[in-house]
Amino acid sequence: MSDEPDIAAVSAYLVGLQERICRTLEQEEPAARFLEDAWQRADGGGGRSRVLQLGEVIEQAGINFSYVQGERLPPSATASRPELAGRQFQALGVSLVIHPRNPYVPTSHANVRFFLAEKPGAEPVWWFGGGFDLTPYYPFLEDVVHWHRVAKSACDPYGEELYPRYKAWCDEYFFLRHRNEPRGVGGLFFDDLNAGGFARCFAFLQRIGDHYLTAYLPILQRRKAIPHGERERAFQKYRRGRYVEFNLVYDRGTLFGLQSGGRTESILMSLPPEVSWRYNWAPPAGSREAELYERFLTPRDWLAENL
Repeated sequence: MSDEPDIAAVSAYLVGLQERICRTLEQEEPAARFLEDAWQRADGGGGRSRVLQLGEVIEQAGINFSYVQGERLPPSATASRPELAGRQFQALGVSLVIHPRNPYVPTSHANVRFFLAEKPGAEPVWWFGGGFDLTPYYPFLEDVVHWHRVAKSACDPYGEELYPRYKAWCDEYFFLRHRNEPRGVGGLFFDDLNAGGFARCFAFLQRIGDHYLTAYLPILQRRKAIPHGERERAFQKYRRGRYVEFNLVYDRGTLFGLQSGGRTESILMSLPPEVSWRYNWAPPAGSREAELYERFLTPRDWLAENL
């Protein structure tokens, strides 16, 4: 493979990734299936959104592929790189959020993306970004450790320093500053990746994308049939409120989509179908709900935990 950016190869991989994840998740559902909604963007490009709703296992899942172009990078894409302001851009990505029905199954998110920014008379600038993270309601330590072991395995061929660096970046990024709490138990997050050339960076992106199901599917399968009642569902809906707050206040992907004139339905399909807020609520001391806050919403070295 040439070390020049190959957008066709990136696009083909992302389309295939979306397809594989959809088909695998459908195998967990007795009847519900993903519906595809292809769309075009007036300023250039488009995508295909796939949404599964009201399944027995998955209450709602959105898996979006987009490939958009524009005459000017939006502010969310140049906030940390102001020298790129005003450049034309091409942006490709797959972004997904899985909201399970059973409160004992965590919500999960993954994103892999590629940007190319160009202007006449200047060298093109490109980079990759992405990662995956886990947001449990009633966590199990073995699930969190498994999630992080897979994350480390995805990074290991590229150096032992990558997993701790991208784990720390994930903990920092998925943090609700106004609540002073993490969104979940983290995973991986990286951005502005172009060191080592296109081929190496693209191969790393593919490892991250390919490891998502390895990380999430065993957790989904282990927990999807655990009995639960209205108390657990109420807490799940309450904690989903944190997910909404993060996506609408901080998430770069949401801001990029809205600022670039993207398709609103596809941008906001990551939001949960049912959510609630409670004024000044706190979990009862010693409860399973309190355990989430006290034991799990504290970034630490999950791989050092004893199972």
